[in-house]
Amino acid sequence: MSSLRNALPRRAHKERAQPSSRKKFGLLEKHKDYVERAKAFHKKEDTIRRLREKAANRNEDEFYFKMIKTKTVDGVHKPESDANKYTQEELLLMKTQDIGYVLQKLQSVRKKIEKLNATLHSLDNQRPNKHVFFAEDREEAKELRSQNQRREVHLPLTSDDLPTNVKRKMDQSYKELEARKARLSQLEKIYLDMSMQKELQKNGKKRKLREDELVTPASKPVYKWHAERKR
Repeated sequence: MSSLRNALPRRAHKERAQPSSRKKFGLLEKHKDYVERAKAFHKKEDTIRRLREKAANRNEDEFYFKMIKTKTVDGVHKPESDANKYTQEELLLMKTQDIGYVLQKLQSVRKKIEKLNATLHSLDNQRPNKHVFFAEDREEAKELRSQNQRREVHLPLTSDDLPTNVKRKMDQSYKELEARKARLSQLEKIYLDMSMQKELQKNGKKRKLREDELVTPASKPVYKWHAERKR
């Protein structure tokens, strides 16, 4: 009987709308709206209660370095700026260490590329083997020529004659080689940029050359250092 009662269509009970006399107050708050508002209110109330408990039970001898390295702006703690945290010598030392790391990775990638080039070889561009035969007379020369022609019937091995798994591994190796070459060019660019930044941080008068002063056009800025007398 209960299943039959649930199968019958029922009337959808709707919550009443805002009366016409109260239209100026906007939409009438529904029960789900009240639940969300009550949850938010109690959450804020619990947060304030926990903060009051922490303030009441705080240790008066407690100390953190951020207590003296931060300042309050409009009730919000803001840390001090780290713009002048390091000296010029310390910045130059850190730049040198970064350049050393990039140079190490650059040499490692270059060695891996050389190793791949040594192990891989293109079968399609194989140089034909040349053999020089020496004959005593014309009869022996004709016999050697006929033997060589019979030997040339067997064509050299090409990449199409290789097994499928070998060709797949070769393709993967060539793709890896191209990816390492692209990585090498990126590292070289980064190394040159960091080297230029390191030189610009050093002492000495320098200026940026104008476009009309360049002998050859360049995409990157070119600097010129003034000659100084060495002691």
